[in-house]
Amino acid sequence: MSKIIQNFLSRRVLSRSAILVMDLLMIVFSCLSMYLVMYGFSGLTPEVRGDGTTLCILLVLFNTITFVTFRTFSGILRFSSFTDLLRITYSLVVGYGLTYLAVKVLQRYSQGFHLSDITFVAIFFLNIFLMIFSRILVKEVYEAITGSSAKPVNVFIYGTKEAGISVAKALKGNSEFNYRVLGFISDENHMVGKELMGVTIHANNENLFRILESKDVKTIIVSPQKMDEIKNSNMLANFVDHNISLLTTVPINEWNGTITRKEQLKDVQIEDLLPRDPIHINMLEIASNIEGKRVMVTGAAGSIGSEIVRQVAKFNPYSIILIDQAETPLHDMRLELQEQWRELRAEVVVANVSNASRMERVFSRTRPQYIFHAAAYKHVPMMEVNVSEAVQTNILGTKIVADLAVKFNARKFVMVSTDKAVNPSNVMGCSKRICEIYVQSLSKHMEGKSDRPTQFITTRFGNVLGSNGSVIPLFRDQIKHGGPVTVTHPEIIRYFMTIPEACQLVLEAGAMGRGGEIYIFDMGKPVRILDLAKRMIRLSGMKSIKIEFTGLRHGEKLYEELLNQAEHTKPTHHEKIMIANVREYEYSEVSKMVDTLIRVSYDYDDMRTVKKMKEIVPEFRSINSPFEAVDTLLEKIEKETVISKE
Repeated sequence: MSKIIQNFLSRRVLSRSAILVMDLLMIVFSCLSMYLVMYGFSGLTPEVRGDGTTLCILLVLFNTITFVTFRTFSGILRFSSFTDLLRITYSLVVGYGLTYLAVKVLQRYSQGFHLSDITFVAIFFLNIFLMIFSRILVKEVYEAITGSSAKPVNVFIYGTKEAGISVAKALKGNSEFNYRVLGFISDENHMVGKELMGVTIHANNENLFRILESKDVKTIIVSPQKMDEIKNSNMLANFVDHNISLLTTVPINEWNGTITRKEQLKDVQIEDLLPRDPIHINMLEIASNIEGKRVMVTGAAGSIGSEIVRQVAKFNPYSIILIDQAETPLHDMRLELQEQWRELRAEVVVANVSNASRMERVFSRTRPQYIFHAAAYKHVPMMEVNVSEAVQTNILGTKIVADLAVKFNARKFVMVSTDKAVNPSNVMGCSKRICEIYVQSLSKHMEGKSDRPTQFITTRFGNVLGSNGSVIPLFRDQIKHGGPVTVTHPEIIRYFMTIPEACQLVLEAGAMGRGGEIYIFDMGKPVRILDLAKRMIRLSGMKSIKIEFTGLRHGEKLYEELLNQAEHTKPTHHEKIMIANVREYEYSEVSKMVDTLIRVSYDYDDMRTVKKMKEIVPEFRSINSPFEAVDTLLEKIEKETVISKE
């Protein structure tokens, strides 16, 4: 029976006009009731009835205006929130205030109009009581009939300022939630021990966890303001380590009056627990470089490329050209642009950057002024067994796009590189280092040969959170399926940065670059992957998931470096961006070596191809890979050469 009633009520919603009429009838009822109380039946003379009728008309007139202005009738009664009740209060205060002014005018120019202030105030308070009580009554009756029989979830709120209080009020005033607030947590000593909204404020110390256990609290909701303050500390990690589930909300200004489970209240993600300081970029400088320009993004369907597209789109470019060979992700990106930036001129091109004739046609038609080159194969184990593809896409593709940038007078060419290019231990990292060498030598070669030579800039950074194939999505998927979570080595560490942060720094570096620089980014503190896996398991609330060690993969290091040992850096005006001082190469020499490497790659002889790569990048030493044999061979040749010279 309750199911039938619930279905019936869920499909029945009073119209806005019906709610408005009901609210106006409450005004009339309040006015008539107070007149009867104040004057009685015997005291309702024709003069009093006339004054009462005039007052009632004025109240209905002015409050109709304020109801429409404040939209007090726009919500669904059974889902009324604290914000809705405030809106009613504001509306009535303004409506009655205007009415009171009108009454005073009438009393001044019409000596026969009588109304005491006590009667007027009594009508106001009865009216506001009826309107608020009606909302609460409808809400409580609906919840009593259709409410869940499930036991409410006990929660604490972390934060006692406006944001934390707003979260608590929103939870109490929203039937979408089944949470019961049993306490607050504060870092301010003067607040500890006091009561707020009927519950106690507790300190964030070791005693807190005993209190949480005694109150059967397994969930803490962190206010958005407090989240910003403590996400770089160990506090949240401490909660996770004690198996406390964490939730947070988006900033209050994005609530649209209240919060809903689906959109604004969300689990704290592992990204929130990683030690990273917020990144600030020079928006004006970036805008001046991109606004009104023709911008090309290669690899536009990938994790980094697609985010670069999104951020470039915000700076009002003249047009944006998206290049990628992945048809479906590129189509998805096209649909996103059409939905989010309808006025933007966007050309979506399915093309392989290593196809010279195809890319030249694209350049001749679009004439890009600003190029972000993010197209590359990036998965280390895949490239260890697909060496020629790494050379032909990463190196040849970069060479083609860079050469075309010069030919068609592009202003800037910004290449996305990786920390794996430093002292490379795998084919992928070495291919990106060769790209860096070629681009930097080309930049030096072009100096003085043109009034406005293309400025070539390289950006180098580590792992990005949530990118395709990265460790965090992998762990999430493994946890979702019950494990085990696979970690290659218990001591392996990595640097992490979010995709938007990395792309913001790419844009900033591109704006500040003048040509030939290799920019490296401050990635913060390195994170041990084993600790990352443990915390993700705790965040999931699943305790039975095991961690398995699978051993280092081909070409994988225990840790990544952002700089070669022989390199050092110099600062820029941005605290998180530095310029790497690296060995410089002559373009004529590099060009010949790269052309030879590309020709060799078409023989698909992996050992020979890798040997050529090691000749270009002597610091390339293979780790846990069949190509270690090439290192041994080269060392033997080097020794024999030294002996023969002696």
